[in-house]
Amino acid sequence: MSGLVLALLAGGVIGVALGALGGGGSVLAVPALVYLLGFAPAAATTASLVIVAFTSATALVAHARSGAVRWRGGMLFAAAGLVPSALGGALTAHLPAGLLTVAFALVAGLAAHRMLRPSATRRAESTVRASRVAASGAGLGAVTGVLGVGGGFLAVPALVNVVGLRMRDAVGTSLLVITVNSLAALAARAGTSAHLDWAVVAPFTGAAILGAWDGRRLAGRVSGDTLRRVFAWALLAMAALMLVDALA
Repeated sequence: MSGLVLALLAGGVIGVALGALGGGGSVLAVPALVYLLGFAPAAATTASLVIVAFTSATALVAHARSGAVRWRGGMLFAAAGLVPSALGGALTAHLPAGLLTVAFALVAGLAAHRMLRPSATRRAESTVRASRVAASGAGLGAVTGVLGVGGGFLAVPALVNVVGLRMRDAVGTSLLVITVNSLAALAARAGTSAHLDWAVVAPFTGAAILGAWDGRRLAGRVSGDTLRRVFAWALLAMAALMLVDALA
């Protein structure tokens, strides 16, 4: 199967995941770029940021039109993550590829575990402390910068557990956080990142953007609990595969 066809298929699947779940796209993008399309790990993490930034921005528009984006909490998350994301982007070039892969798998597994736990009583938004939101946003930004992921797989549970958003609103708001963090990480990597094969990255991104629209429609037909479980099990499977590969 040609690289172009693989890029289109993988991009479509990742777009659906990102549009429906508000995250997880880059968790799938990085291994797809490495194992299916032959990208080096450094180039794959940078390419995934390009793909996820454009795709999440597209999905954000659809979620915003339906009123599923909480702009105040999302902007605080995004602003808090800008500097950590930029610093992480500069740091990642100096870390071994194996260490990055293991860290990637462990973070994804931790996020999946949190999503599968029974939900605690939702915190009333009026009592949410800005300091906790800012701290969570900074942590997400750092993960984005170092691991080259949008951070949605951590943003969704953080927005649910820290800010107290409903799952539907957390999915939409996470797309705002993903877009801003991805762009900040890309800016930090400018001039230092590996060469990207745009003949693969461009169609991959285009297919992901189209898939995100279908994912958004899927989100409107499936319950929040079902989305959360699908999200968590997909993360666990991907984390296990990457951990096995890194340690083999």
